[in-house]
Amino acid sequence: MTANKSKTIPALLSVIFLALLLSGQCAAFEDDVLFQVSTIDALMQGVFDGFYSFNDLMAQGDFGIGTFDALDGEMVALDGEYYQVKADGVAYPVPGNMTAPFAAVTRFEVDQTAALENASNFTELARQIDRHLPSPNAFYALRIDGTFPYVKTRSVPAQEKPYPRLAEAVEDQSVFNFTNITGSVVGVWAPDFAKGVNVPGYHLHFITEDRKAGGHILEI
Repeated sequence: MTANKSKTIPALLSVIFLALLLSGQCAAFEDDVLFQVSTIDALMQGVFDGFYSFNDLMAQGDFGIGTFDALDGEMVALDGEYYQVKADGVAYPVPGNMTAPFAAVTRFEVDQTAALENASNFTELARQIDRHLPSPNAFYALRIDGTFPYVKTRSVPAQEKPYPRLAEAVEDQSVFNFTNITGSVVGVWAPDFAKGVNVPGYHLHFITEDRKAGGHILEI
């Protein structure tokens, strides 16, 4: 998915197939579960108060995405390490006493891998990934490692009460542009019938290889 001066270096896509488990339910499986805190509709409506501790969330998975109390930044969990990408663009380690109003995590044990070719935009990347997803009616956790010609991300500053809706909150977003950047895409694919529970299609976050920057992906 990226190129240097001499050759094309494909990015590596890793996928796991998941069942959805909302917080408060009893776990039916130890693995292959997407553990989710709250719903995307609640977040869209401005329910930004964190209520689920990261100590508890870390026990549910080593990989995932989410946000923080008062919508204070973008969460990226990778290889068991949790990061908070704040509005200054910096990725900070997450202490366990912080809380999340929304998150989706899993234990990342790969079911399938594939090499991805260069993609000129998000749509083309999605088309490539689509070919490796067995069914449009399942949840998937996705990890893409590589060097990317361009990644555009965002983060949002902490909101004050009374909280706005998410669409209004992101009007104050900070946008970051990365070029020829090595890092990892961390995300979830949800089916159309999950609308309201999670984001249908691809919901992707990014973190650099040195784990110092990242955010919610706007373009890649």
